[in-house]
Amino acid sequence: MKFETKVLHAAIKPDPITGSILPPLHQTATYVLEEVGKDKGFDYTRSANPTRQMMEEHLAALDSGRYGVAYSSGMAAVDSCLKLLKAGDHVICSDDVYGGVSRHFNQILVNYDLHFTYVDTSFPENIEAAIQPETKMIWAETPTNPLLKVTDLEAVAKIAKNHDLIFGIDSTFATPVFLRPLEYGADLVMHSTTKYLSGHNQLIGGIVITNRDDLSDQLKFVQKTIGAVPSPFDCWLTLLGIKTLDLRMKKHAENAQAVAEYLENHPKVSKVSYPGLPSHSMHHVAKEQMSGFSGMISFELTGGIPAGRTLMNSVQLAQLAESLGSVETMITHPATMTHAEVPKDERLARGLTDGLVRISVGIENMDDIIYDLETALEKS
Repeated sequence: MKFETKVLHAAIKPDPITGSILPPLHQTATYVLEEVGKDKGFDYTRSANPTRQMMEEHLAALDSGRYGVAYSSGMAAVDSCLKLLKAGDHVICSDDVYGGVSRHFNQILVNYDLHFTYVDTSFPENIEAAIQPETKMIWAETPTNPLLKVTDLEAVAKIAKNHDLIFGIDSTFATPVFLRPLEYGADLVMHSTTKYLSGHNQLIGGIVITNRDDLSDQLKFVQKTIGAVPSPFDCWLTLLGIKTLDLRMKKHAENAQAVAEYLENHPKVSKVSYPGLPSHSMHHVAKEQMSGFSGMISFELTGGIPAGRTLMNSVQLAQLAESLGSVETMITHPATMTHAEVPKDERLARGLTDGLVRISVGIENMDDIIYDLETALEKS
């Protein structure tokens, strides 16, 4: 089955009772049991729910996985992956991860005796050099948020296998339309379903997908025990959003390529990071492991924070918002928004300059998006 068909049919079947072409919404907290001791698969929605189960199975199939475990947010999904570890364990992490992830690692999980080393995972040798006797996991994003760094998944998977490490990938930016990390040797793939998978800014959610029985069993136990599960309604909305995922992602990528090329030639822009540009340092790797480059762009303005503020306040079509991956174009200034809590020295060391802008390119007409940026850039 081709991917475009999988998006519609992988695990979504007409309701066997009514024939409803849309999956029914099982908006319930609990289930009536036929008799004591007889397990029919559902007893309490924290443990399992038919709508959530369908979503988990469907998203797993799209990512070439056997198991999907859904959570109430992307951060809850990340946290559950880290609960595969124990006190004293060490994690090697991409140096350019989402600010909420580094905040969680550095301000919460360190209190439970987990240790973290941040490296540029674009260079596999950095990972190899950072391995310690206590290292148990490699956690990477590709492309990263917000600098759009790209990691060679096959190379890192070999390192993980050689050292018996769990290899987890946040693939939110790429989606299974353009990249399926399990096919390159990753053990875990995580998505914030808040973003492209649902695609319409209507819910918060996350999912972890794996082919490993042991990791699936542990993640499901964490899911059931802690209870950070998405509501049945959010799962149902995600299933609806997924129906147009392939179409949406191809339009996001088409628009983003045009916007990136426009920005690269603008005199007020000093640098553009987009994996689809030949100027991207890992463009060759992105071309090999991705079938498209998604809709996320970051670029640097020559005027720093004042220029960034002016740009943010001058756009008319683009929405000033911290999220991403929706049909609407959204624009973010990391220094004053998503990474405002990161100490300036640390932020600058990571390459998050005062003039850095992140744009989530939507599916509007590309000429309208470019005109909006052009008009705002004239004022910045």
